[in-house]
Amino acid sequence: MRRILVVGSSGAGKSTLAGELARRLDLPLIHLDRHYWRPGWTAPEPADFRAEVASLAARPAWVMDGNYAGTLDLRLPRADALVLCDPSRILCLTRVLRRRWAGRAVADPRADLPDGCPERIDLDLLRHVWRYPRDSRPRVLAAVAAYAPTIPVHRLRHARDVARLPDHLT
Repeated sequence: MRRILVVGSSGAGKSTLAGELARRLDLPLIHLDRHYWRPGWTAPEPADFRAEVASLAARPAWVMDGNYAGTLDLRLPRADALVLCDPSRILCLTRVLRRRWAGRAVADPRADLPDGCPERIDLDLLRHVWRYPRDSRPRVLAAVAAYAPTIPVHRLRHARDVARLPDHLT
């Protein structure tokens, strides 16, 4: 495995898992949030972001975390495996809230966020987390069927699934 795509809801553990996989497998780590957001949580032009993602996906090796459904057509065909972090929505919400609370006193931003984009929580984020299983997960699976129907999909619902994942990827 040289290119592993990690997707899932906010709070699902994507960035943490991607970092651990990159370390264990000695692969470059790409956090898409760092490439998407501009200071002040400003979104880029869609065409510019797609071009950047195409360039990132063309690299020979990576562990890439991030949803960005509008670029799955660029990333899935290049990936050797898809890891779908899919814990319960309650666990995801709890993690999002805990992460924000724990990060309030930390001067250093999260490694997966770009400079000028401090951790934040708003109603849209909480709605997104709650609706992920209904709205976003089916889009990811439809994209797999459309762009990479033979890719191995590792759906991680529980901690034991996460613990066993490195054995499946080596």
